[in-house]
Amino acid sequence: MTDIQIDQYFQLYQHYPLIDVRSPGEFEKGHIPGAFNIPLFSNDERAHVGTVYKNEGQDKAIELGFQYVTPKLQWFVDETLKIAPDKKVIVHCWRGGMRSHSFAKHLIDNGFQDVKVITKGYKAFRNFVLNLFEKEVDLKVIGGFTGSGKTHILHQLQKMNCQVVDLEQIAKHKGSAFGSIGEDRQPTVEQFENNLFLQWYQLDFNKPVYVEDESHSIGGVKIPMSLYKKIRESRVYFLHIPKEKRAKLLVDDYARFDNQLLKNGILKITKKLGGLVTQQALEALDSENYFDVAMLALNYYDKSYLRGVERRKKDLIEPIELNESDPKKNAIFLKNYIEKNTIINQHTSSF
Repeated sequence: MTDIQIDQYFQLYQHYPLIDVRSPGEFEKGHIPGAFNIPLFSNDERAHVGTVYKNEGQDKAIELGFQYVTPKLQWFVDETLKIAPDKKVIVHCWRGGMRSHSFAKHLIDNGFQDVKVITKGYKAFRNFVLNLFEKEVDLKVIGGFTGSGKTHILHQLQKMNCQVVDLEQIAKHKGSAFGSIGEDRQPTVEQFENNLFLQWYQLDFNKPVYVEDESHSIGGVKIPMSLYKKIRESRVYFLHIPKEKRAKLLVDDYARFDNQLLKNGILKITKKLGGLVTQQALEALDSENYFDVAMLALNYYDKSYLRGVERRKKDLIEPIELNESDPKKNAIFLKNYIEKNTIINQHTSSF
């Protein structure tokens, strides 16, 4: 058995399966991406052990823990072999204490030859996550009114070998009242941070990173505050695309979904749209006039987004006029524009 630090784990993680022995509830709230959950205790068992520890002391809690664990000993080995047939594995619990070390020793006693335990466990990982978002990074923030195709542009930039972090994809939400349509269930706030971290960790911080301008909240999750501040303090390249073009792009993105889902989205912003506009939007939806629905919704979203932009420093807003909503063309133009202006700024600052 070997204890390793969390930074050592990330030098090894592509070669070793990771087993999280915490309870299912702990795992669901947040876990290291890629980890497998083989819990020592169920949620109820863990709660019971905790209560006994609090009321009767450590020895009684350990005794109860053994009663729960003993019938599962063979199951632990069998499940681990499914994940790590070559008998090489990394294990962790909440703080790298009794649960992970007991589990690791049991594996070694049953023929596992290379078992490592993460020192201070998941808690060390969480500290590692939050510290990484403090790191300096050259963000290229793409802004623009709803329907500008910012996410599509990010995907095109990624195909052009640019470093891209798609916050909405990681959040499983597009960031509006319609944002959950077509998406899987959102992760917890903690798991969103963990999943985002894994992409962030793999970046080359000597090169720029493209992100979309976002609110602090994306659906039910939040961007880590240190990263959100960086987004707000970075230059935003604000795309100005004609409203009609943006409405057409929204139709392309959303008209394929069930009308009831779209209706629910409209009803969520009834107070913002006003009663008359809401009624007009619902009537247009019933008639499958999706373009009019989009145009009516944009009246609200444009005003809302503009308020957010106005809270930025004016000298950090770079307006870019575009006539079309073609994401491939716009990505090429934007990349060339940013790179050209970066070179000019670097040349100017050298004098």
